[in-house]
Amino acid sequence: MANLPQDYDSVMSRKQEVMKDAIGIDYSQFESGSMAFDYEKMMRETGYTLEEMQKIQYSVNVGNTPILELRNLTALARACAPEGKGARIFVKDEAANPSGSFKARRAANAVYHAKKLGYKGVIAATSGNYGAAVASQAAIAGLKCIIVQECYDSKGVGQPEIIEKARKCEALGAEVVQLTVGPELFYKFILLLEETGYFNASLYTPFGIAGVETLGYEISMQFREKYGKDPDVVVCTNAGGGNLTGTARGLIKAGARNTKVIGASIDLSGLHMASDKAFNLKSCTTGHTGFGVPYAVDPDHSDVPRSAARPLRYMDRYVTITQGDVFYITECLATLEGLEKGPAGNTSLAAAFALAQEMDQDQMIVVQETEYTGAGKHVQPQLSFARENGIEVRFGDPKDEVPGKSVIIPEHPSLIKATDMDLDRQKKSLIKANLKKYTMDPTEEDYQYLAEETKKDVDWVKKAVEEIKASL
Repeated sequence: MANLPQDYDSVMSRKQEVMKDAIGIDYSQFESGSMAFDYEKMMRETGYTLEEMQKIQYSVNVGNTPILELRNLTALARACAPEGKGARIFVKDEAANPSGSFKARRAANAVYHAKKLGYKGVIAATSGNYGAAVASQAAIAGLKCIIVQECYDSKGVGQPEIIEKARKCEALGAEVVQLTVGPELFYKFILLLEETGYFNASLYTPFGIAGVETLGYEISMQFREKYGKDPDVVVCTNAGGGNLTGTARGLIKAGARNTKVIGASIDLSGLHMASDKAFNLKSCTTGHTGFGVPYAVDPDHSDVPRSAARPLRYMDRYVTITQGDVFYITECLATLEGLEKGPAGNTSLAAAFALAQEMDQDQMIVVQETEYTGAGKHVQPQLSFARENGIEVRFGDPKDEVPGKSVIIPEHPSLIKATDMDLDRQKKSLIKANLKKYTMDPTEEDYQYLAEETKKDVDWVKKAVEEIKASL
């Protein structure tokens, strides 16, 4: 190991071999030789049955979290809605998990699998709640844990929410490696995997995504038991795509095929996530378009050869809200419902508040996660940090918000709106990325694969391919 070259290019050239050793999966067995790969085989042969996942999670106090009806927030939505509109709003309280978020489900399966395979420790590259989840589960399993974070800009200024998550990881016994934004993250991550021989507890392995299937399954079962039917809409905060993918797969396994799955992200258009300059110009560090869009249209640019998080396979609709909307709804949840929760779940809640006003009053819309909150996640520290970085913070109409320049808190709850993204455009972007990466002449197997990737039929895909070819 000591004799291997440590420069960036040399390390990155070894990444496929390192990843294979660190995950225990030979991804080549799922490949066709072209763009198509067998996604369901990957999930089936390297994952667990739903019953096995539930057993693993329940054994470490993960899952079986409550459904809460937000009656006061529903009443506020109805006051803003047309006559007869305003669906009942619910949340699945995932903050009840040991680490305070739904990501405990992903971590429970990943850490269980790592221990089963005989790894001595786990490593995860994440600046979010997943780090705390892996640290928590590693502590329970008696494994070592290293969390690698992008935490600072080049001036050494750290994002309050990310710094708080680092402290939480350390409190749970993990070693935290904090880095500046940029390509250093993946380089350091590969080096650590190589040096330690630890398991790559990636967010994007089949184990991690399969772990979230229990969440979707529970939602359906709990609604049927309590209300006699499945929810009409489930809203999922969308970043890397695993949250929505796993939840949707769980709903399908429960037979809830008429439940619409809607992705929600904060609109951070114009802010490049790998930019040092833009790093501290965002007031919400997750659940935004800076992750949601690139991971949707090119899921395999993650830290595994083939990502199990593929949201465009399952998404019925994709909407955005603003940072100001999230801050407003966070305060509403606390002051109207007595629930103090962090911004990740409240991203979906802001969207659900707006979407409920389009739906009939006898319908039900559920936000499928909440997260813990603490000092760095609170509204005031985030807004103070925004002001320190030159962001204008004021009340007004959030549609006038410009990411990186302003945060506009709604003057009235009726101003919270969910803006639809063009899903067909996203799906064509995914097809275009595959054509450029693999082949401009897809096989019939490739066309079928692209149809599954985009939740479209083959004829639609073939037409899209011809349009893309003509434009290149």
